[in-house]
Amino acid sequence: MTVLSSILETLNKWDTALFLKINTQWNSPFWDNIFPFLRDKMVSIPLYLFLLLFVFINFGWKSWKWLLLVIATVVLSDQFSSTFVKYLFDRVRPCNEPSLHEQIRILVNYVPQSPSFTSSHAVNHFSLATYFYRTLKPYIGKWSYLFFLWAAMVAYGQVYVGVHYPGDILGGAVVGLLIGWFTSQIFNKKIGMPKLMDNGPLAVDNGATR
Repeated sequence: MTVLSSILETLNKWDTALFLKINTQWNSPFWDNIFPFLRDKMVSIPLYLFLLLFVFINFGWKSWKWLLLVIATVVLSDQFSSTFVKYLFDRVRPCNEPSLHEQIRILVNYVPQSPSFTSSHAVNHFSLATYFYRTLKPYIGKWSYLFFLWAAMVAYGQVYVGVHYPGDILGGAVVGLLIGWFTSQIFNKKIGMPKLMDNGPLAVDNGATR
């Protein structure tokens, strides 16, 4: 136990040092405005609404099973992080850590009181990014990688604004990737996308290129 405690203490020191770098040194007025905005849940809604429209326009209402697995991914990721992992580790957020109070910048109006590990933002966004990537890549190609860029920016913003450690983000990303892989595996293996609609933009484009 002594060796394990020593390792955990060292990791925590590294995590805190990297947090302070990101939060207090690697910043600028531009990012001070961008990251608090990006981490707002309402900002992601237009992106996800666009994806829903994209899927239903190209695949029709038969794609309701795809949507059902999207909802399952959101519920599973959010509940697993928020009600299980966080309280299993019960790590104090940096914004609520007394020893860091005089050192950090808090760029949010509301300071969360829930435990820090894992970041639910990271879990939720990376699980959806993985699900979208694995189910939509055959249709949108290289653009599918942007799902991970979006998830990474939102997750990084959690550290930048002062509410999570980098380790919370890394752990959340790993959990999210696993959950997204799990739900997308179920969809791809057991269900699959329906046939493209003949009048859908993707079908028209494919027909034009043959």
